Order: sequence, then C-alpha cells, then structure tokens
Amino acid sequence: MKMNLAKYDQSWFVRGRSGAVVMLWWLIQATVFRVSLHNMHGFRSALLRLFGAQVGKGVRIRPSAKFTYPWKVKIGDYSWIGDHAELYSLDSIVIGDHCVISQNAYLCTGSHKLNDPHFGLITKPIELKDGAWVASHVFVYPGVTIYEMGVAGARSTVMKDIPANQVHVGFPAVYFKERFTS
Repeated sequence: MKMNLAKYDQSWFVRGRSGAVVMLWWLIQATVFRVSLHNMHGFRSALLRLFGAQVGKGVRIRPSAKFTYPWKVKIGDYSWIGDHAELYSLDSIVIGDHCVISQNAYLCTGSHKLNDPHFGLITKPIELKDGAWVASHVFVYPGVTIYEMGVAGARSTVMKDIPANQVHVGFPAVYFKERFTS
C-alpha cells in the first residue's frame, strides 16, 4: 500500500475558533507575547485568557512558550511553563495546580493514523494532575495523563500514563522510582 496524501481530510476537525481568530492569536503570540519581558507572567496569562485559556493565579509562563490553540488549555494555580515549552493543543490540555512543564517540553495532543494511507488525524487530550512535573525535553503523547506528583524525567518519551508519585524515564518512559517516600 502507498501513502496518498492527496486524500488527506481533516474537515471533521474543529479548531474551536474562526480562522481569523487563529491567525490573530498566532500573530500576537509571535510578537507581543514573545517579546514581553521575562517577569511579565501576569501579562502573558492575561493574553492567554483573552484568547480563551483558563489560567489560574500565580502562573508563570515564559515568553518563548508556545500554545497552538489557547482556548483548549486550562492551567491551574501556581503552575510554571518553561522556555520553549510547546503545548500543541489540537485537543484539550489540562494542567493542575503547582505543576511544572520545563524548558523544551512538548505536549502533543495530535498525531496521525499509522496504517492509514490517507494519514488521518487523531487527537486526544493530555492531563497533568496537581504537582506533576514534565522535565526538560520530554515528549508527551496524545491521551496521556500524568497523575498527582508524577514525574516525566528529562528527555523521556511518555507514551502511557504515569501513576501518582512515580518517576518515569527513558524512551519509552518506564518506572524508575517513587518521587517521595514516607
């Protein structure tokens, strides 16, 4: 069987806003958001809220972080989004309270059907429960949940859920140890 991208169809996919709003967001993100000063976390949170994101209090977002569709993102109180972190939010991304998404992490809610010659789009939500940490350069697959206090170790590829209080590392990420011991 051969690939036939001429028959690719994502007409069923709903971005959640008009094309004009999507383009306006991407323009704002590439300019005003990106060049805002380091400590202007409240300003960046306000911009995200203006475009429909739910952003809690005390959230720290670096100016180089990227959000595909902010209206599909919810960030709880006192969470941090690091430099060059990317939230590819074709589907919902829910981040709990006191979570950390470190630099260059990639939360990916979209992919394609592996054995579909037309490369059909797949989207699934991602959720980080309270206290979860996605360390630097981690890739999180569509549909993954990282439970309370769970950790995806640096440079890991997370293809399945991480249970509460567990540290998972590697490619693919597997159990390494408990985060906190009694």
